[in-house]
Amino acid sequence: MGNPKDPLFPDEVILQILARLPVKSLFRFKSVCKAWCLLPSDAYFITLFNQLSVKEQTLVAEVPDSSSLICVDSLRGVSEFSLEFLRDRVRIRASCNGLLCCASVPEKGVYYVCNPSTREFRVLPRSRERPVTRFYPDGEATLVGLACDVSKKGFCVVMAGYHRLFGHRPDGSFVCLVFDSESNKWRKFVSALEGCGGFTQMSKNQVVFVNGKLHWLMSGLCYVLALDLEHDVWRKVSLPDEISSGGGGGNRVYLLELDGFLSVIQLSDVWMKIWKMRDYESEVWSVVDSISLRCIKGLVPGIFPICQTGEYVFLATHKQVLVYQRRSKLWKEMFCVKGSYSLPVWFSAHAFRSTIVPCNYAL
Repeated sequence: MGNPKDPLFPDEVILQILARLPVKSLFRFKSVCKAWCLLPSDAYFITLFNQLSVKEQTLVAEVPDSSSLICVDSLRGVSEFSLEFLRDRVRIRASCNGLLCCASVPEKGVYYVCNPSTREFRVLPRSRERPVTRFYPDGEATLVGLACDVSKKGFCVVMAGYHRLFGHRPDGSFVCLVFDSESNKWRKFVSALEGCGGFTQMSKNQVVFVNGKLHWLMSGLCYVLALDLEHDVWRKVSLPDEISSGGGGGNRVYLLELDGFLSVIQLSDVWMKIWKMRDYESEVWSVVDSISLRCIKGLVPGIFPICQTGEYVFLATHKQVLVYQRRSKLWKEMFCVKGSYSLPVWFSAHAFRSTIVPCNYAL
């Protein structure tokens, strides 16, 4: 017989088990022993945990008349968490791989990047450009993006929009400010984006980070606007011909990520079509799924896809969060707001992954 004091499982097996726990459970188990207490700060375990976590998608949204956020998980259901550790009233502007970029509501120009799972946060320094340059039309950036590659250290925050010099009318140029967490500095570049259309509330929310670039869907459905963060260059990415040519006239289109690939979801009255860009450089799109909407026909006009994986799609309506399981082809209501409220659920909904990505690598 073996020594009863020998561990039941090898250390690597234990790490694989712990890496599949929710972050809250992982931190609760820190008190078990010294080795487990050090895991959330161990570089190998952080990499392992994040590599597994990014394969799953959840949905986060503000809870009406509450300081809490809901987190909807396809397996674990609905949970609540708070951003009260920021000690400020904020709204989420962008989400990427476990980090949130939040803007202060009472103090314009103050931004935070936080990991709500670990409650770690970082206040972004103010850019020196802001006192002399005003974003148009309301003084705030039209686009806010957050880029975080879990295989690398650090993150970038992007704020972009048409701008005007103080006391002057807008000059038609597109200013972009990029914050690099490793240097703790902002950099600026200005571009002339000819024929650049507008952005809807959903296209502002659904910024997608893939292939080292941030992507936004233009409201005219003519193309996807991409920012190459390595070279500080804007690029226009083509949509599927069926969409850009108007062949799907009357349909609604939304930009999402699908397991590390750029994706668009096309909604008609009775069908939801999921497109995936299989070759980014050649801009080759293909349809990976067509889903009947007949069983939720009454909800279709007010439904918005928020995030997805190869297994499921999360969608939000005015009051509800639904999940569609692609294998079983079943719909399920995951959350419903009770009573009256002002803003619809989809207005504040973002894709979210629960990771232990640090915010303060360079500090």
